Amino acid sequence: MIDSAPVSAAQAEADTRRWLERAVIGLNLCPFAKAVHVRGQVHYAVYLAGDESGLIDALLAEARALAASAASERDTTLLMAPNTLADFLDFNDFTGRAERRLARAGFDGVFQLASFHPRFQFGGTEADDITNATNRAPYPTLHLLREDSVSRAVDAFPEAEAIFGRNIETLEALGADGWAALDVGPGSAS
Repeated sequence: MIDSAPVSAAQAEADTRRWLERAVIGLNLCPFAKAVHVRGQVHYAVYLAGDESGLIDALLAEARALAASAASERDTTLLMAPNTLADFLDFNDFTGRAERRLARAGFDGVFQLASFHPRFQFGGTEADDITNATNRAPYPTLHLLREDSVSRAVDAFPEAEAIFGRNIETLEALGADGWAALDVGPGSAS
C-alpha cells in the first residue's frame, strides 16, 4: 500500500488525470498524449486491492476490453494500482511478469505495456535524480498502448527517438523545485 489509508478509485483517477494534464501533456513529455486526451480516448481503470494477486487478471481484462473497442473510442488504457506495489523494484518485477502474460494471452504485437511508478528509478541514477520523473506517476500505473497507434504516432512525429533526450533536458531545466510546483503527486487533486 502506498499510504496508510487506502486510496479510492475516484482519487486515483483524479490524481492521474492531473498528472497527465500538468506533467505529461503540460511539459510535452509525450507528444502523442494530448490528442487522445482531448478526444476522450484515454480509459482510466483502477485496481483497488491491497495486494497484486489479481492485478495481472485486471490487466488482461483491460487488454481484452481495449482490443474489443474501436481506437476512435478508446485508444489507450491507464490501469492504476494505488494500494499495492509501493516498492519500485517489486513493481518493476511485476511489470516483466505482466508483459509475459500479455504475450501469452495473444497480445504480443497488439499492445505495448509502459509503466509508471511514484518511485521510478532508472538504472545508474540516484533516487532523487530529476530525470526519473519522466516515468513517475502518482501511483503504480500500467499503460496499455495500441501498437498501431504508436506506429502511426511515431511515423507522424519527426525524430521520435529524440523524445527521451528532450524529456531529460526538460526535467533538468525544470529541476526538483519545478517538478514539485506541478503538484502532481498522490492526493494533489483533492
